[in-house]
Amino acid sequence: MANSACPAPEAFDSRPVFFFDIDNCLYSRSCNIHDEMQILINKFFVKHLSLDPQDAHMLHQKYYKEYGLAIEGLTRHHQIDALDFNREVDDALPLNNILKPDPKLRKLLEDIDKTKVKLWLLTNAYVNHGKRVVKLLQVDDLFEGITYCDYAQPPPLVCKPSQDMYEKAEIEAGAPSTEQCYFVDDSHLNCKHAEARGWITAHFLEPELPMPRVPASKYLVRNLEELRLHFPQFFK
Repeated sequence: MANSACPAPEAFDSRPVFFFDIDNCLYSRSCNIHDEMQILINKFFVKHLSLDPQDAHMLHQKYYKEYGLAIEGLTRHHQIDALDFNREVDDALPLNNILKPDPKLRKLLEDIDKTKVKLWLLTNAYVNHGKRVVKLLQVDDLFEGITYCDYAQPPPLVCKPSQDMYEKAEIEAGAPSTEQCYFVDDSHLNCKHAEARGWITAHFLEPELPMPRVPASKYLVRNLEELRLHFPQFFK
């Protein structure tokens, strides 16, 4: 996987960019990584803010709804070091025991014509977690780069669904224009804001989840394989 960097002017790449979210998108929610993470986040709130478990859970949810990331609230209001959070939460997840290589996902990504579109990762996780997941799924070599929430930067953190995060992704991936950005994510909110920016967006909603009352974006897919139907121009 290439490092996130702006292409040199002399090496301008005119390919559109297809951004893929990572968590609960490249792997199924049934892996329960989200639930494992919630437990670790709540423990972090209890430990570092001296809260009881119920108050920790409530504050965690409040920050998630307000900022899109619990860590954003922690860095803004409690002077928590985001890298400490990353070590005790994301890096502590037992991913090696949960995630396995996914041949179907790999085949889907291999069938995308890289001469026609650039594949790029876009995650609210820190870079360590993002790279760890795609390596365990054995698809890390199929993406040209990753845009992530940089916990090493001073607050406020830049993350989805902030327009600053989508702009950051466009710059780092070298997107020719906003209109040539494609995106798949399991978050209704993230898809809604990407669509508002002008990205062509597919909301990934697994079959067991209810349909949203208001669609997040033009496209909705129940399985990533459906990307073949909606974007045939990018497949071999």
